[in-house]
Amino acid sequence: MNKKNSQNQAQEQNQSQDANSSRFRFRLQKMPDNTHVSGIGILIFIIIIAIANLGAQLMNHYVSDTLIGIYVVVLVLVGLYVLFSLKVANQWEKAVVLRMGKFQGLRGPGLFWIVPIIETTPNWIDHRVMVTPFNAEKTLTKDTVPVDVDAVLFWMVWDAEKAALEVQDYRGAIAWASQTALREIIGQRTLADILTGRSKMDADLQQIIDERTTPWGISVQSVEIRDVIIPPDLEDAMSRQAQAERERQARVILGESEEQIAHSFAQASLSYIANPTALHLRAMNMLFEGLKEKGAIVIVPSSAVDTMNLGGLSGITALAQNMVPGDMDKAK
Repeated sequence: MNKKNSQNQAQEQNQSQDANSSRFRFRLQKMPDNTHVSGIGILIFIIIIAIANLGAQLMNHYVSDTLIGIYVVVLVLVGLYVLFSLKVANQWEKAVVLRMGKFQGLRGPGLFWIVPIIETTPNWIDHRVMVTPFNAEKTLTKDTVPVDVDAVLFWMVWDAEKAALEVQDYRGAIAWASQTALREIIGQRTLADILTGRSKMDADLQQIIDERTTPWGISVQSVEIRDVIIPPDLEDAMSRQAQAERERQARVILGESEEQIAHSFAQASLSYIANPTALHLRAMNMLFEGLKEKGAIVIVPSSAVDTMNLGGLSGITALAQNMVPGDMDKAK
């Protein structure tokens, strides 16, 4: 028992450590990389440091240590200036430049320079189409049914200045705005409308989210509902309801077929009213068709037997079937 308890405690500690590490990794992924130290700046910095080192070694026997120190310090400062002032923005990026805390302008894409310490680039805005999944859990519909809805939002930044200055975290803001709009839309619709009118729901969601994010310089491209999850008990009830509806439709169709058949018989009976011979032949044909099957039993009403003289006819037929071929020859 002690070993099992210790193993369980160890597993719980490992799970908690994994959860903490995953949260830490998630936070690191969410932290924006605002420094954007370019590879070109790093290369130039390394070259300058190498030149400073080589120059200090060459001047070691000819120049005083003070001048060598000044020379090295100056080159290191030049290298640091290049390292932190030279920036490169990708084709899909715009850098927001602030000078002494005030908006100076947008830079990029491509190579640009800033003045270190005086100018900063706190935000790098991505102009590509972004994808944000969001959901609403246990949200009540208009007819008080709790549902879980998953959706995907496609959006892009069309004004980098507004996205940087009008909202603190435009990515988080659009995610929360989307979730709130989804809950609002669910509360305004019944469950049947949600299940059957997804395209209308997508259009309404896109309009609501776009109205909220336009002041932030963000445009919503489209919204798509991925899945609607309803309670299992309600799902079973809806399945039984659909099955009962199908059975009702089948019975209605069967009744309509019987009505059409009866109408056809009524029309056919009109042809036999003034022609009893035709009726007699039709009855004999039906009886013949029934007797063709081996082992078939045909029940004929007595009135029909008397009308069509089927008693004598059936007796002759039975006698012919029971007679031996030799007896038949004698009878002839």
